[in-house]
Amino acid sequence: MPSTLKNNTSEVTLVPPPAKQLLAWKAPSRPFKKKDREYFTTIAAIVFLLVVILFFLKEWILIGVIVSLMFLTYALGTVAPGNEDYKITTRGVVVGERLYPWNQLTQFWFEDQAGIKVLSIATILNFPGQLHFVLGEMEQTKVKQVVEKYLIFDKPKPTAVDKATEWLKKKFPLE
Repeated sequence: MPSTLKNNTSEVTLVPPPAKQLLAWKAPSRPFKKKDREYFTTIAAIVFLLVVILFFLKEWILIGVIVSLMFLTYALGTVAPGNEDYKITTRGVVVGERLYPWNQLTQFWFEDQAGIKVLSIATILNFPGQLHFVLGEMEQTKVKQVVEKYLIFDKPKPTAVDKATEWLKKKFPLE
């Protein structure tokens, strides 16, 4: 959005330079690994036990929430995501038509989610607190060279919730 400065003699309009595209790639919108029948059978058994317990406690709303989450897990585990256009520009990161400006982003790091390389970026926003971009065929080194000019390359320390989640994944693998 251009801004206007008023001077005693004239009016000057400041127009920001156009965004320059630094990198672009096409990849799935989320990490995806097709789940097998055994995975869903395990989830269904756990949900069934929880529902039986909650039925006797007459927690109808909680039963509805758990069944809804089971359906969401099934849908996300069976339906492959569509492809998205990712762009890194001089103004920020663009996903589809959504721009995340550099001044709202703080740091970045790379993760491996379900065997898929992902660029993760922390934001100053409450929602979303982190952005995750699937790299697809894009080389991690190229992305790092470009994003390093604007953000700090630093993975945040795991929180208590992160540690508990990792512990649960190790102790109770669903796959």
